[in-house]
Amino acid sequence: MARRTPRALIASATAIVALLTTAGAASASGANSAPAAPQASVFMVNPVQSSGDQSLVDAKDSAVAVPATAYASAALRNLDGSGGLSGRWAYVRSDTGTSAKTADASSYTRHDDQFEQVMAYFWTNEAQEYLQGLGFGSELPGANDRAQPVRINQWGADNSYFTDKKAEIRFGKGGVDDAEDAEVIVHEYGHAVHHAQVPGFGTSVEAGAIGEAFGDYLAVEVGNNAASRYGWPLKADPACVADWDSVSYSSAPHCLRRIDKDKVYGDRVGSVHADGEIWSRALLDIRRALGARVADRIIVNAQFGFAPDTSFQAAALTTIATAERMYGRNAADAVRAGFAGREIPGIQ
Repeated sequence: MARRTPRALIASATAIVALLTTAGAASASGANSAPAAPQASVFMVNPVQSSGDQSLVDAKDSAVAVPATAYASAALRNLDGSGGLSGRWAYVRSDTGTSAKTADASSYTRHDDQFEQVMAYFWTNEAQEYLQGLGFGSELPGANDRAQPVRINQWGADNSYFTDKKAEIRFGKGGVDDAEDAEVIVHEYGHAVHHAQVPGFGTSVEAGAIGEAFGDYLAVEVGNNAASRYGWPLKADPACVADWDSVSYSSAPHCLRRIDKDKVYGDRVGSVHADGEIWSRALLDIRRALGARVADRIIVNAQFGFAPDTSFQAAALTTIATAERMYGRNAADAVRAGFAGREIPGIQ
């Protein structure tokens, strides 16, 4: 995050990032109905976003540092029935302390190590469900449609990353522990999606910036979708990424990065995180023009055609062509305008 090691500037094996959701559909009644999914206590994205309170602090994982209203009860979906956090789209591979039990998931608070395990499972599952809802894995190719392994507090620093070697996500600790913020979880999952679509993605500075941008954009998009779907409050600026994780290293209003900055291609500084704010703003403008569903189907589907070391120009042209193939000339023009607004070379 703000002090996180950049993902592969030239050929790094790791990538920095963040995730979100909640469940709710009740099972149908009747003798043959499936058992209700276990309920869990999770943050509604993160405490700063749901409360709007920029004065919240970590206070060494204190349970009373965060109001009870920051939590919501949500179903843990797609579990495998083992009693642990293992399921169709996510599983906690290792953790610190005692492993969480689904039977106890509604009682954990941020003071408990198990709370972060639950958050990681819940939001990883939510992110893949969001992609599934867009048609990825059915009418469109699957985008990381597998059980994503995650490790909790296995990195002894305030940093999280996706590692290409084991295709797993590792969440760090220090300040606000990273897996307490859904947007950190989803951001990292964005890197896993890119790697699943294009193995080794991110071997140039511009490709790395696209990876960081997509992770930020996906984190915001999944969070906004969950807040709308479940009626959660959204009291902080949604264009700000990881409001809660960043309280330890940013001034109020807290923000790791933003997806609505006015940066253009000429503002590049050679940092994947800073330069990523150029690409993420283009994605946001495309969403504003086409609506979330159409925009995200185009954005994610286009990524299958990216090269591991793609440039901004090449990736933009691929996304424009994907929009035209999927939705026609008007959609392609809207996508083109989004990238032209960032003054990406060769896009007019």
